[in-house]
Amino acid sequence: MTLSNDQTGTAVLTRLILRRERVRILIWITAVPLLVLLTAASVKGLYSTQHDLDVAAEASEGNAAAIAFNGPAQGLDTLGGEVAFQVGTFGLVLVALMSTFMTGRQTRAEEEAGRAEMIGSLPVGGHANATAALLVVSGMNVIVGTVVAVGLISLDLPVEGSVVFGASFCALGLVFAVITLVVAQISENTRVVHGTTGAVLGVAFVLRAVGDIGDGTASWFSPIGWVQKARPFAGERWWPLLVPALFTVAAVFLAHALSDRRDLGAGLVPPRPGPPRAARSLGRPLGLALRLQRGSLIGWSCGVFLTGLAYGWVADDVEDFVADNEAIADLIAGYGGASLTDSYLSQSLLVVALLGAGYTVQSVLRLRGEENGLRAEPVLATPVSRSRWVASHLIVALAGSVVVLAAGGLGTGLAYGLTSADLSQVLRLIGSAVGYAPALWLLAGFATALFGLVPRGAAAAWAALVLCFVVGLLGQALDLPDGVRDISPFEHIPHLPAADVSLTAPVFLAALGAALTAAGLAAFRRRDVG
Repeated sequence: MTLSNDQTGTAVLTRLILRRERVRILIWITAVPLLVLLTAASVKGLYSTQHDLDVAAEASEGNAAAIAFNGPAQGLDTLGGEVAFQVGTFGLVLVALMSTFMTGRQTRAEEEAGRAEMIGSLPVGGHANATAALLVVSGMNVIVGTVVAVGLISLDLPVEGSVVFGASFCALGLVFAVITLVVAQISENTRVVHGTTGAVLGVAFVLRAVGDIGDGTASWFSPIGWVQKARPFAGERWWPLLVPALFTVAAVFLAHALSDRRDLGAGLVPPRPGPPRAARSLGRPLGLALRLQRGSLIGWSCGVFLTGLAYGWVADDVEDFVADNEAIADLIAGYGGASLTDSYLSQSLLVVALLGAGYTVQSVLRLRGEENGLRAEPVLATPVSRSRWVASHLIVALAGSVVVLAAGGLGTGLAYGLTSADLSQVLRLIGSAVGYAPALWLLAGFATALFGLVPRGAAAAWAALVLCFVVGLLGQALDLPDGVRDISPFEHIPHLPAADVSLTAPVFLAALGAALTAAGLAAFRRRDVG
């Protein structure tokens, strides 16, 4: 078969993906630039004078934890450089995740569900589906990069730096799209594809952090480091973007070559056979749910722990950092009578909780994934009731949420305790982090209600989480109305350790989450499965 025949039907499949995934595409290409640009606007408001920028640059340039978490200290005495420092790595990770999830969904997930085989029976080329998926994801990355660049220009940042910054988003997104495409040829399991690519992203983050703290050599082994070498707003260089471009082209050819050497639906590496006898726990719904979600729980816990570690490491120096910047001091000191350190820790734990909510939403929506993958019906064909099946996944989601929060509190407390020589902070901050559990449980209830009532709209739970992120991280800086901020359940949780302990709002949120869960479960009992 010639290359042209391999691509037969690509245009039709591209239109099919755009039609089928229009809601997800719209959410991604709206949410990612929105978070980046709102954060950039917030940074611009915080550093309104050159003196503020100079103080921030002096504090960050020698701070290994801040560099490891945010990226290379480049051009920090300029507003553009500070924007790139504060939002660059965070935005790049979001773009990488967008490309990973969308590419895996349109390639390996389609084969795993059997839909690719039906499409393959039509007059379409062997590479048409992969090419169509790559075209759609590439278009999403181009849109995200363009909107980010235009948005930064509208904030009066330098044009060349804004364009390079947007181009770096597009370049990294393409790199992780093709990495996912290659991994999809190797494994026949969608979860393994996402997990492997996520691990690559984690390694890229670590290598970039090690390189930025050191002499920069290790950063050249990281895709994130490649695009940050373009130095937006710090003496821009276009040539480093050739590295991800060449990598993308090579990976596409590799993916096509690997695809030609495997059967449709299979991977180059066959799945490892399990033991001859399954563990007794897998014969019960809760044991099966825990087995299915343990990898996700471990991954989220480790990620949130490392985030807490990065925030806690700078907590002991926060008062010196904001001493000469009243805007940042006012933003952090949101609680009367609390020290700047405790206020900073409360803001850090809010970020930890928001990240932990990502696990909660993903865990609950696993119900919809099992249903769409036709794996729920065989379980429900046994004496297992619908209520028991849903409850098994909800128990893992709710209990796992507490575990993830505790991991974030442990990381924050451990880092702060070591730097301040006060390890009693560990238990204090673990308790403060776990205090956000009712807010996560409310999101779990909302996701369950969507699953039961409007299963096709269950992904809207992610949109609710994005709204919580915007309100929690940027609500005060953007001066959002109280009515908008009150939508987020995280705004009603006492922000420990800076605020006073109160059980009224957490109990109400937990009760509301239970009511939503009950509504979703009742609706699921009455609707058709699948």
